[in-house]
Amino acid sequence: MKFSLISISVAVLFALSSCKKTDDTPATVNINFIFKFDSTQARLNAVGGVSAMPAGHAGQSPRFNTMSAHYLELAPSPTTLLGAGAVLYKAPEVTTGGATAIDFSKSNFAGNNATFLSVPVKSFAAGTYTWLRVSLAYQNYNVYITTPAAVIDATVASFIGFNTYLSSFKVKDSTVVVNANKLQGFWALEGQALGFGSVSTGQAPPGATTVPNPLSLTSPIPAGSCVVTGAFASPLVVTGNETSDINVIVSLSTNKSFEWIDGNGNGKYEPLLGESVVDMGIRGMIPTKL
Repeated sequence: MKFSLISISVAVLFALSSCKKTDDTPATVNINFIFKFDSTQARLNAVGGVSAMPAGHAGQSPRFNTMSAHYLELAPSPTTLLGAGAVLYKAPEVTTGGATAIDFSKSNFAGNNATFLSVPVKSFAAGTYTWLRVSLAYQNYNVYITTPAAVIDATVASFIGFNTYLSSFKVKDSTVVVNANKLQGFWALEGQALGFGSVSTGQAPPGATTVPNPLSLTSPIPAGSCVVTGAFASPLVVTGNETSDINVIVSLSTNKSFEWIDGNGNGKYEPLLGESVVDMGIRGMIPTKL
């Protein structure tokens, strides 16, 4: 009898210990993608080469408030075509404005050092991934504008996705009503004492937004999209049997990404003198597993 009681006690303790271990294991293990905005990161051109500022142009490194993305894909090799990798996310799209467009009203936003996407590890194929593709859709940031009266800290809402349906959107304090599709390069700027109203809007010409893709020869992206491509600092290995979350820092280069024609060569953005913005594209991406 004494032996039986000891055996039962050991069995109960073992069962309790096993239950506790199970409780400590996450129900779902995710891969988390975290934005980082870096003004010191290399400034790249559309094919991934280092890009100097063109003659007659000037740029600022914007101070980012928030960003959204509408597509994310992990690619195992440089020859993996767009869409042939592990597609982890695609944002809702609508045809309300005619052609297919991103539904801005359903976009998710994240700021610096914030998670913009979490996906269960078991929801996609295990493997070794060497490249990340993120299609950026919207960015909101601050830049300095120089006027004869003052230097203004202005807020910019910039739409860099392939096409976006906008009912309305807020820049900083002001709401802009659109109720239409807007192609890549549409923007709105808000700042007091601008001389042309508290909010102004504009549209960059087709192809003016820089979208770095170092794999342009082996894995091209559609014209007018904003699928930024970047190599992992070290290959990302996903086994599917992870017991804790995988965190990936998606470092985006904001190095003089706000670019304009500098008419007088003084390096100051002066829209009241007719200086026009020519590029608002992100200038590179480096994903790193923590």
